[in-house]
Amino acid sequence: MLDPVDVDIAESDFLKDECDGYESSDSEIDNYCMAFTCKNRLFGRQKPLHVVLGGGLSADIILWRNKQISAYVSMGATVIWLLFEKIGYHFLTFVCHATIIFMVALFLWSNLASYISMTATEIPEIKVPQHLFVRTAVCLTGLYNGALRTFGHVAFGRDWRAFLSAVALLWVLSVFGRWYSFLSFLYIVFVLLMTVPLLYESLEDSVDTFAEKALNEIQKQYAVLDEKVLQKLKKRVISYNSKQQ
Repeated sequence: MLDPVDVDIAESDFLKDECDGYESSDSEIDNYCMAFTCKNRLFGRQKPLHVVLGGGLSADIILWRNKQISAYVSMGATVIWLLFEKIGYHFLTFVCHATIIFMVALFLWSNLASYISMTATEIPEIKVPQHLFVRTAVCLTGLYNGALRTFGHVAFGRDWRAFLSAVALLWVLSVFGRWYSFLSFLYIVFVLLMTVPLLYESLEDSVDTFAEKALNEIQKQYAVLDEKVLQKLKKRVISYNSKQQ
């Protein structure tokens, strides 16, 4: 079990590393703001999409800055989806078969190396660094606490817009859950993650302009709905609670 002091130290070091990564992208942000006006961006964004996505290797993969790695990741995800979803390969069976093939290859290589005048490979010392697990625990803890805070704000708060948005999102996800399996759903999310940001970056100005007009129209319709339905419903709930008291 992690010591809270060690977790705090690890979290501070992790945040420091993250901040250092963003500081290295200051020039990219400045160039972005000089090339484009920092207003009317989607979701009020004032940073380049690459920086918003993390600015590291993950952002390079998502935006296809490193086409070779992005292609390998896409092919790997596609092969996994085909194996487990279309062919019906079970995960445990796949792990066992892959381990058997790997062990047989190493066994034959180590035992036949002397017969083909080659040096046998020594057994490498595999050691996973401890800070990797600490950082992973810190990240997962932060995500879990953030999700709980968001749930509490939506469920126990009085923000009707956030409540209705959450209900609508969960309903859409439940519909997708009836259409696709969980693995297929993850693969669809992966495909969208590897295509939508790239398309958005190439059509950034047009998408932001259209999104601004659509958002203004949605806000107008929500104002009408709030005036005609939500406010009346809120007044009835308040009056009902006052009568109960």
